[in-house]
Amino acid sequence: MEIERSLLIVEDDDGFARTLKRSFERRGYDAVIASALEEVDEALKAKTFGYAVVDLKLGSGSGLVCVEKLHAHDPEMLIVVLTGFASIATAVEAIKLGACHYLAKPSNTDDIEEAFRKAQGNAQVALAERSTSIKTLEWERIHQTLIETDFNISEAARRLGMHRRTLARKLEKRPVK
Repeated sequence: MEIERSLLIVEDDDGFARTLKRSFERRGYDAVIASALEEVDEALKAKTFGYAVVDLKLGSGSGLVCVEKLHAHDPEMLIVVLTGFASIATAVEAIKLGACHYLAKPSNTDDIEEAFRKAQGNAQVALAERSTSIKTLEWERIHQTLIETDFNISEAARRLGMHRRTLARKLEKRPVK
Protein backbone atom coordinates (compact mmCIF):
# COMPACT_ATOMS: atom_id res chain seq x y z
CA MET A 1 0.00 0.00 0.00
CA GLU A 2 1.25 3.48 -0.76
CA ILE A 3 2.76 5.69 1.96
CA GLU A 4 0.01 8.29 1.57
CA ARG A 5 -2.59 5.86 2.93
CA SER A 6 -0.51 4.38 5.77
CA LEU A 7 -1.51 5.45 9.28
CA LEU A 8 0.08 4.98 12.69
CA ILE A 9 -2.36 5.15 15.60
CA VAL A 10 -0.63 5.83 18.93
CA GLU A 11 -3.30 5.25 21.57
CA ASP A 12 -3.19 3.38 24.89
CA ASP A 13 -6.96 2.82 25.06
CA ASP A 14 -7.21 -0.54 23.26
CA GLY A 15 -10.92 -0.27 22.47
CA PHE A 16 -10.68 3.22 21.00
CA ALA A 17 -7.52 2.28 19.06
CA ARG A 18 -9.20 -0.78 17.51
CA THR A 19 -12.28 1.26 16.61
CA LEU A 20 -10.14 3.92 14.90
CA LYS A 21 -8.13 1.25 13.09
CA ARG A 22 -11.24 -0.47 11.70
CA SER A 23 -12.78 2.84 10.67
CA PHE A 24 -9.66 4.00 8.83
CA GLU A 25 -9.19 0.60 7.18
CA ARG A 26 -12.75 0.84 5.80
CA ARG A 27 -11.61 4.11 4.20
CA GLY A 28 -8.64 2.46 2.51
CA TYR A 29 -5.87 3.18 5.01
CA ASP A 30 -3.30 0.63 6.09
CA ALA A 31 -3.46 1.26 9.86
CA VAL A 32 -1.08 0.10 12.57
CA ILE A 33 -1.61 0.52 16.33
CA ALA A 34 1.10 1.34 18.86
CA SER A 35 0.14 1.74 22.51
CA ALA A 36 3.49 2.95 23.87
CA LEU A 37 6.61 4.79 22.69
CA GLU A 38 8.56 1.54 22.44
CA GLU A 39 5.97 0.18 20.01
CA VAL A 40 6.24 3.38 17.96
CA ASP A 41 9.96 2.72 17.50
CA GLU A 42 9.25 -0.82 16.28
CA ALA A 43 6.53 0.37 13.90
CA LEU A 44 8.81 3.04 12.41
CA LYS A 45 11.51 0.41 11.78
CA ALA A 46 9.03 -1.85 9.99
CA LYS A 47 7.14 0.66 7.86
CA THR A 48 6.90 4.22 6.53
CA PHE A 49 3.80 6.20 7.48
CA GLY A 50 2.20 9.19 5.84
CA TYR A 51 -0.15 9.89 8.75
CA ALA A 52 -0.24 9.51 12.53
CA VAL A 53 -2.89 9.98 15.21
CA VAL A 54 -1.36 10.43 18.67
CA ASP A 55 -3.13 10.47 22.03
CA LEU A 56 -1.77 13.27 24.24
CA LYS A 57 -1.62 11.10 27.39
CA LEU A 58 0.01 7.72 26.89
CA GLY A 59 -0.06 5.72 30.11
CA SER A 60 2.09 7.73 32.47
CA GLY A 61 3.88 9.59 29.67
CA SER A 62 3.21 12.38 27.24
CA GLY A 63 2.17 12.02 23.62
CA LEU A 64 4.14 15.19 22.95
CA VAL A 65 7.33 13.12 23.15
CA CYS A 66 5.83 10.84 20.51
CA VAL A 67 4.93 13.80 18.27
CA GLU A 68 8.49 15.07 18.52
CA LYS A 69 9.88 11.62 17.68
CA LEU A 70 7.55 11.13 14.70
CA HIS A 71 8.31 14.58 13.30
CA ALA A 72 12.05 14.04 13.70
CA HIS A 73 11.72 10.69 11.92
CA ASP A 74 9.73 12.16 9.00
CA PRO A 75 8.95 15.91 8.87
CA GLU A 76 6.46 15.28 6.03
CA MET A 77 4.26 12.98 8.15
CA LEU A 78 0.90 14.56 8.99
CA ILE A 79 0.34 14.16 12.74
CA VAL A 80 -2.94 14.83 14.55
CA VAL A 81 -2.96 14.94 18.36
CA LEU A 82 -6.11 13.76 20.18
CA THR A 83 -6.85 14.59 23.79
CA GLY A 84 -9.69 14.22 26.24
CA PHE A 85 -8.79 17.45 28.02
CA ALA A 86 -7.52 20.03 25.59
CA SER A 87 -5.63 23.12 26.65
CA ILE A 88 -4.05 25.98 24.81
CA ALA A 89 -0.65 25.14 26.30
CA THR A 90 -0.60 21.56 24.98
CA ALA A 91 -2.06 22.62 21.63
CA VAL A 92 0.74 25.14 21.14
CA GLU A 93 3.40 22.63 22.18
CA ALA A 94 1.98 19.93 19.90
CA ILE A 95 2.07 22.24 16.90
CA LYS A 96 5.57 23.49 17.75
CA LEU A 97 6.77 19.87 17.97
CA GLY A 98 5.40 18.97 14.54
CA ALA A 99 1.70 18.12 14.76
CA CYS A 100 -0.42 19.52 11.93
CA HIS A 101 -3.58 19.61 14.04
CA TYR A 102 -4.91 19.15 17.58
CA LEU A 103 -8.38 17.74 18.30
CA ALA A 104 -10.35 17.30 21.49
CA LYS A 105 -12.03 13.94 22.10
CA PRO A 106 -14.50 12.71 21.21
CA SER A 107 -13.35 12.95 17.61
CA ASN A 108 -14.32 10.55 14.88
CA THR A 109 -12.66 9.45 11.67
CA ASP A 110 -14.31 12.28 9.71
CA ASP A 111 -12.87 14.86 12.14
CA ILE A 112 -9.39 13.35 11.90
CA GLU A 113 -9.41 13.14 8.10
CA GLU A 114 -10.61 16.75 7.94
CA ALA A 115 -7.71 17.71 10.25
CA PHE A 116 -5.26 15.98 7.88
CA ARG A 117 -6.71 18.02 4.99
CA LYS A 118 -6.36 21.26 6.99
CA ALA A 119 -2.64 20.76 7.63
CA GLN A 120 -1.75 24.10 6.00
CA GLY A 121 -3.91 26.23 8.29
CA ASN A 122 -6.47 28.91 7.48
CA ALA A 123 -5.72 32.60 8.00
CA GLN A 124 -9.42 33.42 7.46
CA VAL A 125 -10.72 31.50 10.50
CA ALA A 126 -13.06 33.62 12.63
CA LEU A 127 -11.71 34.98 15.90
CA ALA A 128 -13.57 33.93 19.06
CA GLU A 129 -15.49 36.60 20.94
CA ARG A 130 -15.54 34.70 24.24
CA SER A 131 -13.10 35.63 26.98
CA THR A 132 -11.21 32.99 28.92
CA SER A 133 -12.43 32.14 32.42
CA ILE A 134 -10.24 32.02 35.53
CA LYS A 135 -10.87 28.26 35.82
CA THR A 136 -9.72 27.72 32.25
CA LEU A 137 -6.59 29.79 32.84
CA GLU A 138 -5.86 27.83 36.03
CA TRP A 139 -6.33 24.52 34.23
CA GLU A 140 -4.06 25.60 31.37
CA ARG A 141 -1.34 26.65 33.84
CA ILE A 142 -1.63 23.32 35.66
CA HIS A 143 -1.46 21.43 32.38
CA GLN A 144 1.55 23.41 31.17
CA THR A 145 3.37 22.73 34.44
CA LEU A 146 2.55 19.02 34.17
CA ILE A 147 4.09 18.97 30.71
CA GLU A 148 7.20 20.79 31.95
CA THR A 149 7.60 18.24 34.76
CA ASP A 150 6.88 15.23 32.52
CA PHE A 151 3.61 14.65 34.45
CA ASN A 152 5.37 14.41 37.84
CA ILE A 153 2.59 15.52 40.21
CA SER A 154 4.86 16.23 43.19
CA GLU A 155 7.19 18.45 41.18
CA ALA A 156 4.29 20.17 39.41
CA ALA A 157 2.64 20.94 42.77
CA ARG A 158 5.90 22.37 44.08
CA ARG A 159 6.28 24.64 41.03
CA LEU A 160 2.64 25.74 41.29
CA GLY A 161 3.01 26.50 45.00
CA MET A 162 0.28 24.13 46.10
CA HIS A 163 0.11 20.97 48.16
CA ARG A 164 0.48 17.74 46.17
CA ARG A 165 -2.86 16.43 47.45
CA THR A 166 -4.61 19.63 46.35
CA LEU A 167 -3.24 19.19 42.84
CA ALA A 168 -4.18 15.50 42.87
CA ARG A 169 -7.76 16.42 43.83
CA LYS A 170 -7.95 18.98 41.01
CA LEU A 171 -6.70 16.35 38.57
CA GLU A 172 -9.30 13.84 39.80
CA LYS A 173 -12.03 16.35 38.96
CA ARG A 174 -10.58 17.02 35.52
CA PRO A 175 -8.08 14.27 34.62
CA VAL A 176 -5.34 14.82 32.06
CA LYS A 177 -5.75 12.48 29.06
